[in-house]
Amino acid sequence: MQNPITVSALVAVPPDQAWKFWCSPEHITRWNAASPDWHTPHAQVDLRAGGQWSARMEARDGSMGFDFVSTIVALRPGAYLRYTMTDGRAWEVSFAAEEGGTRVTERFEPETMNPHDLQQQGWQSILDNFKRHAEARAGERPLRFEIMIAAPPQRVYDLMLAPDSYRAWTSEFNPTSTYEGSWAKGSMIRFLGCDAEGRIGGMVSRIRRNIPATEISIEHLGLIKDGVDMVDGPEVAGWSGAIEHYAFHASDGDTRLEVTLEAHADFVVYFEATWPKALARLKAIAEGVQA
Repeated sequence: MQNPITVSALVAVPPDQAWKFWCSPEHITRWNAASPDWHTPHAQVDLRAGGQWSARMEARDGSMGFDFVSTIVALRPGAYLRYTMTDGRAWEVSFAAEEGGTRVTERFEPETMNPHDLQQQGWQSILDNFKRHAEARAGERPLRFEIMIAAPPQRVYDLMLAPDSYRAWTSEFNPTSTYEGSWAKGSMIRFLGCDAEGRIGGMVSRIRRNIPATEISIEHLGLIKDGVDMVDGPEVAGWSGAIEHYAFHASDGDTRLEVTLEAHADFVVYFEATWPKALARLKAIAEGVQA
């Protein structure tokens, strides 16, 4: 490896979890960015010698993007990966158990277009983002809820998103619950509500997918505090990148609505108590029953 640049971070998770977060496409899409105005909309990993590790990196405003593709040359599961980039440069990452977690170290051959210190800063920023993601996700567990609704998927879908009925069924979470923005794929959307003192809070999110009457996928980007969007920093680390997914399954003219979400450990009990109530309210609205 010619004149390698090294970046490193101590990640407070065991090596097997660090490896999972590094190698799983569903996690790569949430940490693989050097700054909040960039993201990775999709990634693929063929985890074997000769397989490819690829990620599509884009500016969130759509102004630019590129594919970062490498071929895996060697690997030791849970410990080491070595890659060759498309331009022939070498790149490797190691996962070593250390007091306090896992030392993740990357070494890469620099390119010639940008100064070395700028390249080191960019790679370190991505690794720091990986650290935040891994540590925030370590305490999570996925939640799943479903309900049968005696109405066709299109009606359930329409009422779930329409502003008035949305406020009605999500009032189980907050009596002032509402949203601002669009449900169109790629759009930013803000989920809002007021606390007892009238302060506006909520989530700032992005619509990953929206296939009418079939599925909706939401990526949460950060928090709203006192009406201000916060998409970076330790306060949002436990939420940024979390996915909320809705699936509408047709069943003899009815709908089986399935909701899956990634929940921070501190909110599991709350969501387990509240989501069934919210879905029951949506069911009553869709079936024309007084909620």
